[in-house]
Amino acid sequence: MNADAELRSGQVDLQLAVAFEPLPDEEDLARWVGLVLMAHPAETRDELTVRFVEEAESRELNRDYRGKDASTNVLSFPFEAPPGIDLPLLGDLVISPHVVEREALEQGKPLAHHFAHMVIHGTLHLLGYDHIEDDEAERMETLERELLARLSIPDPYRDDA
Repeated sequence: MNADAELRSGQVDLQLAVAFEPLPDEEDLARWVGLVLMAHPAETRDELTVRFVEEAESRELNRDYRGKDASTNVLSFPFEAPPGIDLPLLGDLVISPHVVEREALEQGKPLAHHFAHMVIHGTLHLLGYDHIEDDEAERMETLERELLARLSIPDPYRDDA
């Protein structure tokens, strides 16, 4: 069966704060988010913002929110609803396409594959996954591998991927 036929779609608000091409379109973003949501059928939140930014904004946010003074590929900001408010918002992903492109080139990966990986990775963070501890990292990376394989994208953690 075609994997796309089974996909759940996420609702994506796309924000462009960078001049960069090619960027994934809203359909690709929604498909990648939907793939993550499909693996979490009890999850009812399905809306998020994906903001593509210059490296300077990525660096500033990474410094201010994570204490790391460097640009990064993707930042995840989970939405925390006030008590008594029930909204379908997962949160925000902030992606620096210049960093994603540089990493894809360094790792010998197609840019589209690396964008898909970063969106899936970031969405998993919005759902509470982390990779600080080894067992958490293994759980998260295993799920990323499985989801990316559904898109016919090779294991991003293999040295020759």
